[in-house]
Amino acid sequence: MIHRSEIFGFDTIEHEADICIVGAGAAGLFAAVAAARHGAKVALMHDRPVLGGNASSEVRMWRRGAHGRDNKETGLVEELALANIRRNPTLNFSILDSVTYEMVINEPNIDLMLNCSCLDAEMKDGKIVSVKGWQTTTQRFHTVRAKLFADCSGDSVLAPLTGAEFRMGRESCDEFGEDIAPKESDNRTMGMSCLIQVRETDHEVPFIAPDWATKFTDETISHRVNINNPRQFVGDNFWWMELGGMVDSIGDTEEVCKELLKVAFGVWDYYKNSGRFESKNWELDWVGFLPGKRESRRYVGDHILTQNEVRGEGRFNDLIAYGGWSMDDHNPGGFNTKEAATIFHPAPSPFGIPYRCLYSVNVPNLMFSGRNISCTHTAMSSCRVMSTCATLGQAMGTAAAIAINRDTTPRGVYENYIDELKQTLMEDDCYLPFNRRSLTPAMEGAKASVGGKDAAVLFDGVDRTIDGESHLLECAFGDDIEITLPESRKLSKIAFIFDSDINRDSFTGVNGHFKTYPMRCNTELHEKLLGLPDTLLRDFDLYIDSGDGEYKLAAEVKDNYRRLWSLEGELEAKRIKLTPKSAYGAENAHVYSVILK
Repeated sequence: MIHRSEIFGFDTIEHEADICIVGAGAAGLFAAVAAARHGAKVALMHDRPVLGGNASSEVRMWRRGAHGRDNKETGLVEELALANIRRNPTLNFSILDSVTYEMVINEPNIDLMLNCSCLDAEMKDGKIVSVKGWQTTTQRFHTVRAKLFADCSGDSVLAPLTGAEFRMGRESCDEFGEDIAPKESDNRTMGMSCLIQVRETDHEVPFIAPDWATKFTDETISHRVNINNPRQFVGDNFWWMELGGMVDSIGDTEEVCKELLKVAFGVWDYYKNSGRFESKNWELDWVGFLPGKRESRRYVGDHILTQNEVRGEGRFNDLIAYGGWSMDDHNPGGFNTKEAATIFHPAPSPFGIPYRCLYSVNVPNLMFSGRNISCTHTAMSSCRVMSTCATLGQAMGTAAAIAINRDTTPRGVYENYIDELKQTLMEDDCYLPFNRRSLTPAMEGAKASVGGKDAAVLFDGVDRTIDGESHLLECAFGDDIEITLPESRKLSKIAFIFDSDINRDSFTGVNGHFKTYPMRCNTELHEKLLGLPDTLLRDFDLYIDSGDGEYKLAAEVKDNYRRLWSLEGELEAKRIKLTPKSAYGAENAHVYSVILK
C-alpha cells in the first residue's frame, strides 16, 4: 500500500509491509525472495541502482562459500547460478545484474526501492515502527512501516539509528578464548578493495596511466606481485589491492576509495609497462569505483558465534545455514603492509551457523543477515563470504515469514518454531549439515518405484552425496518414476530436486574458478561458453492420477534449468508419475528427491 504526502517541499511515499529489508546484496536479495515466496509482504530498500552488492557489476567480487566436494550451497544460491548460466553463458556482469533483478521483480510480494538510502528510523517502546530512505533519482523520501525490519546493508545502518547493540573491530584473544585474535582489542577491520578486470585481445593495446596513479617499482610492489611470473595477472581478481582496515571503514570510505583508485591504475600500469609481463595484448576492461567492503559493524544477537565454535563444526540445535570458507583474516594494513595480505586459518567445511545470530539481542523486531551477523571478528572472517551470506539471507527471510505467519517475534521463532524453520529451509533445497529433511504429512505412507523397482531413496531427505553415499536415483530416460499414496490426497505442491552437479564435474575445458561459482574475473581469448550442468534434467513430463485410475498430463517441461522444480496450486493426487526425457549431456536421469505438501 502506497500513500503520498509532502515534507520540506519533497514528496514522501509511504509504504506498508510485513517486513522491511534494508540492503539487497547477496543476503538481502535472497532474504526478500524467501520471505516473499512464503507469503510475506516485503519492502526492499537498496541504495544502489543494481542488486547484488559486492557480487554486482559495480564491485565484481567473486562469490565464494564452503570449500570441498559436495559442500556447495544450493537453495536460492544455486537457483541464481543456474539462471545466470542459462541466460549468460559468457558471464557478462550486466546480464548478471538483469538476472538478479529479474529474481526480485518476478515476486509480486516485493516492493522494490532502488537508489534509496536509509537515513532514519522511528522507534516506539523499544521497537522499530518505520524507516525512512532518500531516493536520489526521484528526490523523494520513502517511509516504510512494517512489523519486522531486517538490516542486510553490510554496514548495519540501522544500528546507530535504533540503538541496537553492535560491535566493530577485533576482540582480544582473552574475551572469547580465541587464539587467532590479537592480544588487545582494537578498532581495526579488514579493508576494502576497488577491483579491476582485464581482457585479452588479438592485437597490441597500449596503456597510459593517469598522472595521479601510484607509480610502482619492483621494490614497492613485489610484496604483493610475483614479479617473476609473467602471466600472474591472468587468473587474478586483484583482491589484494586492499586499504582501509586501519581507519574507520565506514566514515573514511571516500578517502580510502581515492587511494584505492590510485593503487588500481598503478598496478595495471606496472603489469603493462614494466616489461616483466606478457601483457601487450591485454587491455584494462573495467575498474570498480565503488569499494567492496569486507568488515564494519556487526550486530549482537542472542548468540555470538566464535572462532572455537567454527572450529567445533557448529553443531547447534538451531543450525539454519553453514559456512566452510577458511577463517580468512586479512591484515588491516592491507596493501601498505609488507606482512602477508591474509592468513587462511583452518576451518572445517561445513560448519553450522545458529539462527540466534540473526536477530537483535535488544531490539525485538530487528533481524539481520550477511557479514553483519552476530559473531566475533575471527568467526566473521569465514562467515563473510557471499555464498555464506546468501544462505544466511534465505534463512533469515524464511524465519521472518514464519514470524509473520505465526504472529510472533524473531526470538519467538527460535523458542517455538525452530524445527519448522529448519524443515522449511530443507524443503526449499537448503542444505543443513548434520540434519535430514523429514517426510511431510502429505508423504506419509507414500511409496516410490521406477521400472518396477523400489525408489525409496527419493524419500531419504538428503539431496547430495554425504560421506561417499550419493542419495541419488538414476534411471533411463523414458522410465516412469511413480509415487503412490495410500489414498487420494489434497496437495498444494509437488516438487522434485534434480542433480545439478554441484561439484561441476561436467564443466570441462573452462576456467576452474567457474566451477566454484559462475562469475567472471579476467577474459582470455577464445574461452569456451558455459552451459548448464550435464546432469540437470532438461525435458520431462509430469502426470497426476487424482484417484480415478487414469493419469492426466499436469506439466510438459522443456529446457528446465532449475534444480528445485515445483508445481503449485490446488492439486489432488493418488499417484504421481515423472517421465524424464533428456538432460543437458548425461546419459541417464538423475533425481534426488520428491517433496509433497
